[in-house]
Amino acid sequence: MFGLIVVAIILVVGAIGGMKVAPAYIEYFSVKKVVASIIGSGELRNATVTDVRKAFDRRAVVDDVAVISGADLEITKEAGELVVSFAYPKKVHLFGNVSLLFEFAGSSQK
Repeated sequence: MFGLIVVAIILVVGAIGGMKVAPAYIEYFSVKKVVASIIGSGELRNATVTDVRKAFDRRAVVDDVAVISGADLEITKEAGELVVSFAYPKKVHLFGNVSLLFEFAGSSQK
């Protein structure tokens, strides 16, 4: 019986941790989707940095991405191809004075 209670407590703590961490990953994948969609749309072939930032902001509003904005993007050209990169930290409060810090980063480059 004691073993069952210990396993149940571990499962509950793991489930609660997963429920607190999942939104951070959902946000990250939303940002990646927005970056991929602005690059994949083809509308930004000869765009300026400002055009790319504005396109990101427009798509971010539609996909409800608030964790970063177009100003936070790093935009470069490599081998004639537009590359949009981003990086941001996300702090997830677990309980008391315990938090997790995630450092998310991504790029449109394959």
